[in-house]
Amino acid sequence: MEVEAIEEQQPQQLIGMNNNVMCQLADPEGAHLGPPMYLPQDAGPKELQQMVNKLLNNEEKLPYAFYVSDQELVVQLGSYLQKNKVSVEKVLTIVYQPQAIFRIRSVSRCTATIAGHTEAVLSVAFSPDGRQLASGSGDTTVRLWDLNTQTPLFTCTGHKNWVLCIAWSPDGKHLVSGSKAGELQCWDPQTGKPSGGPLMGHKKWITALSWEPLHLKAPCRRFVSSSKDGDARIWDISTRKSVICLSGHTLAVTCVKWGGDGVIYTGSQDCTIKVWETSQGKLIRELKGHGHWVNSLALSTEYVLRTGAFDHTAKQYSSPEEMKEVALERYNKTKGNAPERLVSGSDDFTMFLWEPAVSKHPKTRMTGHQQLVNHVYFSPDGQWVASASFDKSVKLWNGITGTFVAAFRGHVGPVYQISWSADSRLLLSGSKDSTLKVWDIRTKKLKQDLPGHADEVFAVDWSPDGEKVASGGRDRVLKLWMG
Repeated sequence: MEVEAIEEQQPQQLIGMNNNVMCQLADPEGAHLGPPMYLPQDAGPKELQQMVNKLLNNEEKLPYAFYVSDQELVVQLGSYLQKNKVSVEKVLTIVYQPQAIFRIRSVSRCTATIAGHTEAVLSVAFSPDGRQLASGSGDTTVRLWDLNTQTPLFTCTGHKNWVLCIAWSPDGKHLVSGSKAGELQCWDPQTGKPSGGPLMGHKKWITALSWEPLHLKAPCRRFVSSSKDGDARIWDISTRKSVICLSGHTLAVTCVKWGGDGVIYTGSQDCTIKVWETSQGKLIRELKGHGHWVNSLALSTEYVLRTGAFDHTAKQYSSPEEMKEVALERYNKTKGNAPERLVSGSDDFTMFLWEPAVSKHPKTRMTGHQQLVNHVYFSPDGQWVASASFDKSVKLWNGITGTFVAAFRGHVGPVYQISWSADSRLLLSGSKDSTLKVWDIRTKKLKQDLPGHADEVFAVDWSPDGEKVASGGRDRVLKLWMG
């Protein structure tokens, strides 16, 4: 009898005087902001925002979003507790997440359909400052497009086979492309001309490319390529040579990422992910767990690595040193005190979340897709992971814990590629069903349906400045979409 009496008292104690709720504010990594405290039930996001800014001593008031077990808190605490029948016997943990200060408008219409390629468009990529756009195609060319006039600018010829992947250097000075013949070519984006002859070394086709981060080395000189031949190679564009060959995988290397701490991650059809140091190409560790091919890798710092020193303010820089300094500042801010995280997506229908600097064991296994996972991508702020699958869905996961958050359904064919808006509030997907779709992360709903392509959409990219989306696919045209 006594026990029951105590149990009955407890909720009342936690609700405290005048129906207050005992809450614990925490950052996305789980670190507590101050001790637990009683908050009035009529406190909502606005009051919480003021409180967090005060507790963090922010001189400028910053925007935050608040989450209770991965669901955004958009109402007052009292209505949330009632609606979700939350037990007040426990302290309510409220996670605060910093939001981008700027807002990106959703894209809603196709502003240009640009013909030029004579075969399928296989890759599209905006430059780090968002001012230029490149595409690679089955017609063996790379094309650069003028975004102001929305017309072709340069056709880069030289490859003898399909151009499978392209990558901009984070300082925006170089564009590199890899072909089905296994050769690489570096281009000058200002002229569209090759900077020297092709880079030879790989024996089979190129599957992925990634540049050395700008905050580690400026100006940008080195990039890494992965190939179906089972190797990854580091190249120096000034000497035009392969400086290190990373060999050890027993099957094709499908994806490669050059991480912010200076290590390289490679994912392979041999089911493993390998981590390499980049001065001699030594293997640091192996990440095992997948039961089938690894298709895609994503880094929590990817957006800031891709954009280097460029952000929404469109500031231009006078020297490589200045760019390096700004890039380092941006990288450190994005990374925070936590280790860089890696997500891998596989043909085994699952994903793993890793912290490779900390452990060779996955932090968590992410299950739910009914078909192979084609593409994984962290949001720019590192808070979310999105995954695209042949099961026609896009799924959203917590980028820190790896827990499942939502499924976006609407595509009627496999989803090939996804891209985030710079403010992490919107997600774009391109599918075999010939449409692009924009999803709203806050409401977890479809924001915009973008039909217009005549066939499968293979490649999508959202410009880092947030203004534009580019897409390309089997219908050979490049489409630009704006707000």
